Amino acid sequence: MFGRIMDFLSKDMAMDLGTANTLIYVKGKGVVLDEPSMVAIEKDSGEVIAIGREAKNLAGRNTRGTTVTRPMRDGVIYDFETASFMVRTFLGKVFRRFPLSRPKLVVAVPAGITSVEKRAVIEAAQIAGAGKVFLIEEPMAAAIGTGLPIDQPTGQMIVDIGGGTTEVAIISQFAVACSESLRVAGDEANEAICQFIRQQYGLGISEMMAEVLKMKIGSAVPLKKTLEIKLRGKDLVSGLPKIISVTDADIRLATRGPTRAIVEAIRRVLEKASPDLASDIAENGIWLAGGGSLLKGLRALIHQAVGIEVEKSEDPLRAVIRGAGSVTEHFDYYRDVFLN
Repeated sequence: MFGRIMDFLSKDMAMDLGTANTLIYVKGKGVVLDEPSMVAIEKDSGEVIAIGREAKNLAGRNTRGTTVTRPMRDGVIYDFETASFMVRTFLGKVFRRFPLSRPKLVVAVPAGITSVEKRAVIEAAQIAGAGKVFLIEEPMAAAIGTGLPIDQPTGQMIVDIGGGTTEVAIISQFAVACSESLRVAGDEANEAICQFIRQQYGLGISEMMAEVLKMKIGSAVPLKKTLEIKLRGKDLVSGLPKIISVTDADIRLATRGPTRAIVEAIRRVLEKASPDLASDIAENGIWLAGGGSLLKGLRALIHQAVGIEVEKSEDPLRAVIRGAGSVTEHFDYYRDVFLN
């Protein structure tokens, strides 16, 4: 009986510690937490006053005495102390910590992560109460979450476009054959939109508003019907509120740089592939995951650039956490996918 109780208390977990969002999967339960990777801090005392969704609600509207920060940058920990507190809080929401309860934790990390960045992730998770911490590359987790047969001796190509990084990889027999981790993704596109609106219209907008524009009218290729949206912001000359009209062509022009960088990364990985793997990709296609894959026309743009069919993962926003969660459910089967 005691053994069964401890097994219940030590449910293995998986975590997608992303630049934009943190998701946690509990073995046998599925995804139990999905919150923004944001922390609100009181400037004078340094005290954390809000985390996750509550902190995001304060972003852009925070008072003089409060700052809202994102402790993750480019897919890795940027502010160790704040990130550790955030991870500890999120894990505390999904399991009660007992002295003998030390669950295994699988954490998805960028493929280009350094040894120092690996150590930061492991230490943050252990401080939060995890026992043994296992790291899995995000493209590997995304491929598993997409349902690709990574155990087969054929090449499978996955492109995971997150908030901080774009991970491009060709996977075969539980291993990444060739890959590229590009620190250009959703955040870079949002910044580009903010800069474009500022230069073109003299209007200041937040990155959150830029994200809304990208989702509603953004596109990678010209659309059959023009999309337009009324945008409210702050006139940079007068300092007063101002309303302008923005079209899909504006957002497409603004995000051309980040979009081209992603397409070029896909080209480079294909060039690295062996002839056999390249043949497999031509047959199996390219699969997209991550929030960035939701950009209208992206599949068409990639197809135009490389001549290979492009498919999108079901529920791409959760492909990585689904894959990391599958690893916790079938730990021994996926033992070879972990980073050393």
